Amino acid sequence: MSNLLDDYEALVRKRRATRHFVDDPVDPALVDRLLGIAQWAPSGYNLQPTRFAVVTGRAIRPALRRACMDQAAIDEAPVVVIFAADHRAYENHIEETLALDLAAGATTPEYVEFLRGILPLAFRRDPLSWLWKTALLPFVRWVRPIPELPAVNKRFWLAKQTMLCAMNFLLAAEASGLNTLPMEGFDTARVRRALRLPRHWEPMLVVALGRARPGTAPRKTRLPLERIILRR
Repeated sequence: MSNLLDDYEALVRKRRATRHFVDDPVDPALVDRLLGIAQWAPSGYNLQPTRFAVVTGRAIRPALRRACMDQAAIDEAPVVVIFAADHRAYENHIEETLALDLAAGATTPEYVEFLRGILPLAFRRDPLSWLWKTALLPFVRWVRPIPELPAVNKRFWLAKQTMLCAMNFLLAAEASGLNTLPMEGFDTARVRRALRLPRHWEPMLVVALGRARPGTAPRKTRLPLERIILRR
């Protein structure tokens, strides 16, 4: 167990954002394997709202590079993966995911019925439910704990789900011998147009994937751990 933890810690400490890549191809089967690993990240209600757009061709690279603030890695990396969040994951996939969980024995019929009762409260955004969720819940919190509802701030909920998948992907890529550059600096609307994404897919993170150009691995530091821990 300790050896496994040691190996994992070394992997996490070794991973760095790679600014420049060599033009070596990446096996498409390996890319799919990395995406499959990313897909196994935790997912609220198992809705799995993360979507992947994989760019390997050259045709859309100029438009994508402009959308990503002219970052050179968009052209240099053999693969660019856009992690997008599906705003309609609940509406389009809740029954499918519940059925899959039931068939796999991952849940019970009783819990499925429970979820069917509470999930509309969490996700529905019709005018009446939106009114009480935004206007009344702050007052209810004075007397009982209330979780944050995806319906009130869906982008926040979706971003959390997507980033869990992205971290799985970054570490899996490092374990495979590849390097990555996660990019937050991009114009969301332009990325969507460049890739012709469905309107309900919102790009959350752009990741360049490939092999680092020799000599480009940066040094990194972190704050002392005791500076960022609050102990009770």
